[in-house]
Amino acid sequence: MHTRADCLQADRQDPLAPLKQLFDLPPDVIYLDGNSLGVLPKTAAARAAQVIGQEWGNGLIRSWNTAGWFELPARLGDKLGQLIGAGQGQVVVTDTTSLNLFKALAAALRIQQQAAPQRRVIVSERDNFPTDLYMIQGMIDLLQQGYELRLIDDNLPLEQALDDSTAALLLSHVNYRTGAMYDMAAVTAQAHARGALAIWDLAHAAGAVPVDVTGANADFAVGCTYKYLNAGPGAPAYIWVAPRHTDRFWQPLSGWWGHQRPFDMTATYEPAGGIRRYLCGTQPIVSLSLVECGLDVSLAADMNEVRKKSLALGDLFIELTENRCAGHPLTLVTPREHARRGSHVSIRHPHGYAVMQALIARGVIGDYREPEVLRFGLTPLYLGYADVWDAVDVLKDVLDSEVWKQPQFSQRGAVT
Repeated sequence: MHTRADCLQADRQDPLAPLKQLFDLPPDVIYLDGNSLGVLPKTAAARAAQVIGQEWGNGLIRSWNTAGWFELPARLGDKLGQLIGAGQGQVVVTDTTSLNLFKALAAALRIQQQAAPQRRVIVSERDNFPTDLYMIQGMIDLLQQGYELRLIDDNLPLEQALDDSTAALLLSHVNYRTGAMYDMAAVTAQAHARGALAIWDLAHAAGAVPVDVTGANADFAVGCTYKYLNAGPGAPAYIWVAPRHTDRFWQPLSGWWGHQRPFDMTATYEPAGGIRRYLCGTQPIVSLSLVECGLDVSLAADMNEVRKKSLALGDLFIELTENRCAGHPLTLVTPREHARRGSHVSIRHPHGYAVMQALIARGVIGDYREPEVLRFGLTPLYLGYADVWDAVDVLKDVLDSEVWKQPQFSQRGAVT
């Protein structure tokens, strides 16, 4: 695509293009931040009104039964499971990614304590999303049993980090900062060969790239719904547990929703059978209900077409940026190889924060991550090729004009 007319022609031929009409996008905005917060499905406002006005307002407490509130985490889990290669009854939508990560890690360590108590090392990546590392650190501090966090990086590759002391490997399928993607099946097999269990964070993968936790033989997976799944800010996350592990132990946050018979109100905890034992407390029904709006759009898309378009958008963005913004101090940090790339492109600039704020002021919305990284999410469900062309046009003008040097663009907000 060498001209904007070529991009418009590609948009006309795009089989995913009709799905854009299912979203409520603001005018005069090119949204390149679906990797951080997805956009509003058009059905969400009506669904929210239904839950608040009818189910809560009229049904009141009866709606736990009559509106299916109690079954919602598992019902939505079955829908979401289709997007990550999980079977029915293997996923629940609940809590946050951090809390679900804690549950998965605790379960994995308990399995290893029974089978191989000498395994006390948890392997992750130095560049993993910080909450993943923080939750591991918190678990180690809580257990006080000599566990150790070992981080892979340029000096310690994965094959050297995994050994007979490794209990669990916890990685993000797609790296939040760089957009680099692991081969889930190959890495899981590598972990299993050393006796470790594999936990995957799918936050930057599900809904954007094909995921098959069953085919990869993974052990646990967690993720959020508010990025590529368009469920809304702070929407509940999800957890998947391989069936071979589900009933071996109950997770440590043994709240009443994970009880086999929660309304028996007994004084002793008895975990529910299956994935329901990974629930904890009473669910946030309003936000949980909106998850379905985003899931339904994602399920309407052919994931092979989503992946094909994602890669094409990424190729176009990289090529246009390198050709039209040459001479500026931009450094691509996202892998070029299709097999190693997720669905966002990250580029470093020495004044990345100010550049991104200048772009946002012009209606091109991406985001910024330390150090110096401009992130551009390429969401195939509502982003077109001409959008990419126009976004790079604005980026070129922001850089050429040096408008980013204006003082207001260096003022930091609480969220970057």
